[in-house]
Amino acid sequence: MRGGEERSTGIRKKGSGVRQWLVLDGRGETEVVEAGKHAIMRRTGLPARDLRILDPLLSYPSTLLGRERAIVINLEHIKAIITAHEVLLLNSRDPSVTPFLQELQARILRHHHQTLADANPNPDDAIKILPFEFVALEACLEAACSVLENEAKTLEQEAHPALDKLTSKISTLNLERVRQIKSRLVAITGRVQKVRDELEHLLDDDDDMAEMYLSEKLAEQDDLEKAEDTSSADDVDDHIDRDSHGTRDSATYSAVTKQLDVEELEMLLEAYFVQIDGTLNKLSTLREYVDDTEDYINIMLDDKQNHLLQMGVMLTTATLVVSAFVVVAGIFGMNIHIELFDDQKAGMTQFLWTVGGSTAGTIFLYVVAIAWCKHKRLLE
Repeated sequence: MRGGEERSTGIRKKGSGVRQWLVLDGRGETEVVEAGKHAIMRRTGLPARDLRILDPLLSYPSTLLGRERAIVINLEHIKAIITAHEVLLLNSRDPSVTPFLQELQARILRHHHQTLADANPNPDDAIKILPFEFVALEACLEAACSVLENEAKTLEQEAHPALDKLTSKISTLNLERVRQIKSRLVAITGRVQKVRDELEHLLDDDDDMAEMYLSEKLAEQDDLEKAEDTSSADDVDDHIDRDSHGTRDSATYSAVTKQLDVEELEMLLEAYFVQIDGTLNKLSTLREYVDDTEDYINIMLDDKQNHLLQMGVMLTTATLVVSAFVVVAGIFGMNIHIELFDDQKAGMTQFLWTVGGSTAGTIFLYVVAIAWCKHKRLLE
């Protein structure tokens, strides 16, 4: 019975979608947590459809979502959930995520030290400290944009020599290299375009940006709840207030969101929008260079094809006029009696004149045919 129970428990655990999450708290400390979908939903307040965006088995495009209590990030190799006090990474064991993880932890540590220093601030040294969620968000954006920019630079460095070789020598190997480069260019351009579209969408919608102010929303909500609790304690109809508490929570989030100033986040997003837009422009320039090279190659191939066609016309014409000479040779091969074959009436001189005249006539016909083709612009 115990073995059957263990098997059934294993099946339920597997079916519940338990995964390992690396949790970084506000002090920069890490912890590996095994949690299922429902546990993450309770911890972050996210609906199931938002967690599907991070599913490694599903190929979702780059996405950046702001929710009431969390920010969902699916940018390139980064799949994370950011709350007001922690970051949950899904694919922390991926080697490509290790540099990002180290940078994120360093930024969180600096933010923690700045927050402690700000607790007893010197009026002369007061500086604006970004909220925790923006520190993590900036690390994610920088990592994603840097990866795309590096890939674009690498592709550009490989593309120019390959395209130059192709223009100097059209071969199967050079054509295959350019084909692979063009495929990579299309793929990278699509990824960069999606990240750019996500940032542009956020910059165009103040409400979406306001949703990402998790710390301020949480602080203001706590203040409003304290004020409501104080007023409810003095209210005779306290039980009515408790019944409408869930409705007030939703209204509180909406009110807080509308009051937030998004200028700080807007400036942060604009910086990375400019960076990703520059990468996209670089890729567009490279695409134009590839297209120009393709046009040049097509022109070269068309020119060679025209030369081959002209050579075909000349060879066909030569074959035609030589056929006339073959007629003369065929006549000589017939078993008939003519004076040219009679040694008493004709000799070698007459034979040579006949052969020479036929050859000269053939050459004359060929020259006339070529001249006529040039006159009709069939040949250059």
